[in-house]
Amino acid sequence: MSLTSDAPADAPVATIDVLDPATGDVLGAIPAGDAAAADAAVRAARAAQPGWARTPAGERARLLKDAARRLHDHVEELAAVQTAENGRPLAESRAGVEAGIGAIEQYAELGPLHRGRALQGDWAATDLMVHEPRGVVALLVPWNDPVALACGQLAAALVTGNAVVLKPSERTPLSTIRLVELLDLGERLQLLLGDARAGRPLAAHAGVDLVVHTGSVETGRELGRICGADLRKALLELGGKDALLVDADVDPGWAAEQAASGAFANAGQLCTSVERVYVHEAVAERFVAALVARAEALRVGPGNDAETDMGPLIDEAQRDRVERHVREALRLGARLRTGGEALDRPGCFYAPTVLDGCDDTMAVMREETFGPVAAVRAVASFDEALAAANGTVYGLAATVLTRDAATAQRAWRELRAGTVKVNAVWGGAPGGAAEPRKASGTGFGYGPELLDEMTTTKAVHLEAAP
Repeated sequence: MSLTSDAPADAPVATIDVLDPATGDVLGAIPAGDAAAADAAVRAARAAQPGWARTPAGERARLLKDAARRLHDHVEELAAVQTAENGRPLAESRAGVEAGIGAIEQYAELGPLHRGRALQGDWAATDLMVHEPRGVVALLVPWNDPVALACGQLAAALVTGNAVVLKPSERTPLSTIRLVELLDLGERLQLLLGDARAGRPLAAHAGVDLVVHTGSVETGRELGRICGADLRKALLELGGKDALLVDADVDPGWAAEQAASGAFANAGQLCTSVERVYVHEAVAERFVAALVARAEALRVGPGNDAETDMGPLIDEAQRDRVERHVREALRLGARLRTGGEALDRPGCFYAPTVLDGCDDTMAVMREETFGPVAAVRAVASFDEALAAANGTVYGLAATVLTRDAATAQRAWRELRAGTVKVNAVWGGAPGGAAEPRKASGTGFGYGPELLDEMTTTKAVHLEAAP
């Protein structure tokens, strides 16, 4: 792939409009990007990286802590810009920004403690395993939680001595532009704007040592092929089709609360959204009735309205995908219990939807829908639920609701997913890290283990000269 532009020097620059998904209004425009822009960003990062790697770890951490303090003064601003771009309710955007700042602070503390180890070798020699920065890290950040994801990944990369080229989604670049301005970390953090016209040459650039991508399976596979051609590392957190297993012994109303939270938060546009529900037939009807009531109680509207519980989908293409999945499920015999339609108003709104009578041949149970759809299948036993939950190409996360300790133990041991949650669809201790399974990705994207992904390990053997 060429790394220089073939366009004449005076050719007009292609741009991309950034739209408010709640109204369709244009919020701004960014360059579409090209290989020349990617090359310039990588070269600048490459030039800055050696000096940054030689900066003492404590000083790198101090600069990140200072950057986090600056962000604390602009939480509301960043949350408002992000909500305008992706439609997420403002309270959720605010929580995401605060989580991102917390991730910077976490990695600023962990970075100087990221140590190698001494080995037991010959008495007259010293043997070590030491961590070194990879060099230049390309971060490809998605649109659904852009500030939080960018903060954690760039902090882990920078605190370990790498330079970073950060490319946000073309759907949500404005919050990232402001984030980089506020971080004020100099040439070691480069911002690259654009769509695939910038992203592909960035990933293919010989000056990039590690590509980190959070997003779709399709893009992840393409990045894997690009990096694999040069045997460069790719760290990928990709899509999911997360299952919720509801046992016969739980309160169906409480289980419906959990399901509604998991399925409708951010309009179902989270990597770990609940997309499939396997509920024991003994409680299935009461569960579905309660879930329908929860869905119908949600107030759908613009994310910047304090009364809004659920905002819009990111764009028309995503809304079309949700509509296609729902229509196919109904054609194949699923029952529509509520929702099932785009809302007749400006923007990309889709009603919170509950389907039951689903089976695993339907796209809504097999493919990532990424929308506000709870697809329910009644099962006769926990064995049936467990087998169905594992019968997918995805393996990001899963949740089980049960009062039986043995069932919970069996679930977390047998569910083939990187993260298993028991009796809560959200939550987890800070610093938790998991490796996605199957098509959901490779490597650790969080926790102290992310520092290992951002570095290489070198074995050193020292002996005195005679």
